[in-house]
Amino acid sequence: MRHTSAWPLALVYSVLIVFASLFPFDGWRAQGIDPRVFLFAKIPPPYWTWFDVNTNIVGYAPLGFFLALALMRSGKPRLAVPLAFLAGTLLSLCMEFLQIYLPRRVPSNLDWVLNSGGTLIGALLAALLEKLGAVSRWSAFRSQWLGEGGAGVLVLLALWPFALLFPAAVPFGLGQVLERLDETLQDWLLNTPFEDWLPLGDFAMTPLSMVTEMFCVTLGLWVPCLLAYCAVRHMGRRVLAGGLLVAAGVGVTALSAALSWGPAHAWEWVDLPVRLGIWGGLGLAVIALPASRRICAVLLLLVLVLHLSILNQAPTNVYFAQTLQAWEQGRFIRFYGLGQWLGWLWPYVTLAYVVVRVSRRQ
Repeated sequence: MRHTSAWPLALVYSVLIVFASLFPFDGWRAQGIDPRVFLFAKIPPPYWTWFDVNTNIVGYAPLGFFLALALMRSGKPRLAVPLAFLAGTLLSLCMEFLQIYLPRRVPSNLDWVLNSGGTLIGALLAALLEKLGAVSRWSAFRSQWLGEGGAGVLVLLALWPFALLFPAAVPFGLGQVLERLDETLQDWLLNTPFEDWLPLGDFAMTPLSMVTEMFCVTLGLWVPCLLAYCAVRHMGRRVLAGGLLVAAGVGVTALSAALSWGPAHAWEWVDLPVRLGIWGGLGLAVIALPASRRICAVLLLLVLVLHLSILNQAPTNVYFAQTLQAWEQGRFIRFYGLGQWLGWLWPYVTLAYVVVRVSRRQ
C-alpha cells in the first residue's frame, strides 16, 4: 500500500458527515416510524429546495473522491469507483435510518439518492484525474516536498486553517479546553461524591499578561511551521512553507474576526502583543530552518506541551464568552459546532502524531 493522505482525509471527512448528519446527538427515541416509510416514499418529497439538492450532492462528492483516490493508490484501480460509490451509499443510508430516531432531523430518500450521486461524481472525478496523470504528478510533487511519510503532516496542516476559523481567546491559541471541560464536568457531577474530584477545584486561574499573550501567539504560529519542517527537508521549500502557513494563519484569523464582529473589525485583534508575537513566530521559524526533521519533531513536542500548559492555566475573558455565544447560536461557518471541536482537538491530535513520530527509530 502506498503512502497516501487520501485515507486519513477520507476518514476525517466521514467523521464530518456523521457529525453533521446526527447533530445535536440528543433526544434519541423511537417515534413509531417504520424505517421503510422514508425509503419507499415518493420522490421528490413535498418540501425540498435547490439548496438542499446542491448541498447533498456537494457534501458527499469529497468523500467519493478521497475514497476512490485512496483505493487507486492502494493498488485497486478497477474497483476504486464501485467500492467508493458503495461505501458512500451505505454511509448515507445509515445516516438516514438513524435520523428516524432524532426528532430534530428528517430522513429523506431524496437525500440518500443525492448523497449517492455526489459520491459517484467525486469517485468518477478521481478516476478521471488518475487517467489524465494529474494524481501521479501530485504524488510526485508531494513526495518531492514531504517525502514518503508526509501524509499525516499534510492532513494536519490542511486542517489547521479550518481550526482557526472558530474564535480563540488568544490568536492561534488552539486547545484551550480545561476551563470549559471543568464547567461541563461540574454539570455532570453536580450533587455526586465525585464533585470534589474536578480538575480545577479551588485552583485560581490567572489571566494572561501582555508578555505571556505575546509568547502564546509566537508559539501558536511556530507550531505549524515546525510541523511542516518535520516532513520538508529542503531549506528553500521550508522558507516557502513557513511563509505560506504564517500568511494563511493571519488571513484566516482576520476572516474569523470579520465573521464574529463584522468586516470593519477584521483586524482589531492585531494589537501590540499580537504583532510582536507574529514577528516572534516568524523569527523562530527562520531560526529552525537548518534543523533536522527529527530535531524539529522534538522541538514541536516541547512547544506543544508548553503552549497548551500556558493556555489552559488562563481563563477566557467575558467578551470572548459573549463571542462564543453568538457563534453557538448559528453564526456563519459554525457548521454545527464542528469548527469549535476542530479548534479544541487539533493540537492534541498533533501532539499524539508527534509523539508517535518521535518514538520511531531514525
